[in-house]
Amino acid sequence: MVERIVEEWKHVFKLDPDKRIGDEALEALCLSGTDAIMVGGSSGVTYDNTVDLLSRLRRYELPCALEVTTLDAVVPGFDAYLIPVALNAGDPDYLVGRHIEALKRYGSLLPKEGTIAAEGYVIANPDCEAARVAGAKPVDEADIVAYARFADRLLRLPIVYIEYSGAFGDMEAVARARAALTNGARLFYGGGIDGAEKAAAAARAADTIVVGNIIYQSLARALDTVRVVQS
Repeated sequence: MVERIVEEWKHVFKLDPDKRIGDEALEALCLSGTDAIMVGGSSGVTYDNTVDLLSRLRRYELPCALEVTTLDAVVPGFDAYLIPVALNAGDPDYLVGRHIEALKRYGSLLPKEGTIAAEGYVIANPDCEAARVAGAKPVDEADIVAYARFADRLLRLPIVYIEYSGAFGDMEAVARARAALTNGARLFYGGGIDGAEKAAAAARAADTIVVGNIIYQSLARALDTVRVVQS
């Protein structure tokens, strides 16, 4: 079950198949002590670049999850497949439409047990690429908490993902959302974690922090986020 795969994750590195990363940097990330690698991106993700990245990651004994953002990049061989359901999407395709298309195409291939799960996504930064693509509706703290409860109690999703991509979010809102989860969902937070200080603050508010963009800007600062969370 995906729930068992992710339940111990405190720190995750997120790699974008559309961004280049050298072998030495990839090795440093995979041997850093992070709990898992998530693969995904908002644009430019293809079958070929996803296969290439997975083949390089499989040199290391580390769980790998694919965050499925395009049907053309559904690659076999990942430990888990996480399907974003953008709860505050203005475009209904990102709430349910694309998921139906995926099931029409791949439904017969779905595993009977546990490597696939939906993430209840709350896109909280209106200026990020994901918000633009999904037409995300603006949210405040009360909205974030309400969406978290909706995902946890009504949809019974295993993951609630608060995404501030490109900016560091409101940790009070994140902490309140986490406290509202009473049905077993795990709260992921991603966005603006660019070093140890913000990683520590995010780890206090969320169950799991996802570190992405800083990998491509400063590997040393990315690695610092692991040390502060796992210490």
